[in-house]
Amino acid sequence: MAAPTDLAFDPWDPAFVADPYPAYAELRELGRVRYFEPTNQWLVAHHADVSALLRDRRLGRTYLHRFTHEEFGRTPPPPEHEPFHTLNDHGMLDLEPPDHTRIRRLVSKAFTPRTVERLKPYVRGLAQDLVSALAEAGGGDLLKDVAEPLPVAVIAEMLGIPEADRAPLRPWSADICGMYELNPPEETAAKAVRASVEFSDYLRELIAERRENPGDDLISGLIAAHDEDDRLTEQEMISTCVLLLNAGHEATVNSTVNGWWALFRHPDQLAALRADHSLVPSAVEELMRYDTPLQLFERWVLDEIEIDGQVIPRGAEIAMLFGSANHDPAVFTDPSRLDLTRADNPHISFSAGIHYCIGAPLARIELAASLTALLEKAPTLRLAAEPRRKPNFVIRGLEGLAVELG
Repeated sequence: MAAPTDLAFDPWDPAFVADPYPAYAELRELGRVRYFEPTNQWLVAHHADVSALLRDRRLGRTYLHRFTHEEFGRTPPPPEHEPFHTLNDHGMLDLEPPDHTRIRRLVSKAFTPRTVERLKPYVRGLAQDLVSALAEAGGGDLLKDVAEPLPVAVIAEMLGIPEADRAPLRPWSADICGMYELNPPEETAAKAVRASVEFSDYLRELIAERRENPGDDLISGLIAAHDEDDRLTEQEMISTCVLLLNAGHEATVNSTVNGWWALFRHPDQLAALRADHSLVPSAVEELMRYDTPLQLFERWVLDEIEIDGQVIPRGAEIAMLFGSANHDPAVFTDPSRLDLTRADNPHISFSAGIHYCIGAPLARIELAASLTALLEKAPTLRLAAEPRRKPNFVIRGLEGLAVELG
């Protein structure tokens, strides 16, 4: 358990996790940067600073392209965690140029505006089917019945993962993502390692099969890259597929349930949305801002920086608080108010800079599709039971969201 601090910021306190936004307001009042001893990180809470630091090349998601662990003053991860780090460290989210540039250039071909636009009918049809089943049953768990299956099916379809193989994808993803929390316990690490091994083994077999029998899926496309500048190693391919699955559904799943939970708590906004479906695009942006699915994003200080007179040395870690930045009154008028008509909404829920979410256009399509389907096919949807929030801080979501039709 973390040592006490003088801050209201306490990512292990259930009350804080339930509603971190008042603590963020206090943190912003204290200044532009604050050291947090329990995680040995510098917290950055203002929108302008977070936005600038996401683009600052003196920071990096990794340091291993320039330094060893020892040179950087860091302890190497335990050997028993190696399968997780091998998987994680070869994905483009945790790489810096030139490797990041090479992999992103190749993967971005699958996320061009034209490609994503072609997916719209499939996404909309799937959302309509899932919501129809929920409505016919008179309700259910919005998380398990709609929020999870939609983006998992979409990214699995893109990757070319057969339908019969998809059941373990979400559990594997959840176990791996547990390692992104602050100071994860050993039990969480063990689950992440096991999931990393199982997921990697499965993808290794699928990649071998696609080499023999290529299709029109993303894995086949990655294999077929003939340009030496773009070609991926097998490990990079495995790590890229896992990253696309994890990042490709985590934000969408949590934005969906966080968003509907917010709507149920703001009946005036829900009523306005039901009365005018043209609000869906701005509602998607506002719901992502209002209760941010990824609360914190970490980067390493590769070269000394200074924030508001505070020198932060090489080897330090910066924790950028996306949830706080999205509630900064310097940028958002009345930020604690849910306003589905908010026009000026430069939220950073998809990050920024070279690590801006490559799947953001697809996520927006998925969120709009499920929101529209629920408005059309379940217009009397209401909360059936108070939800329980997951204990996680970094990846913010609910254990479930029980709903019924009125």
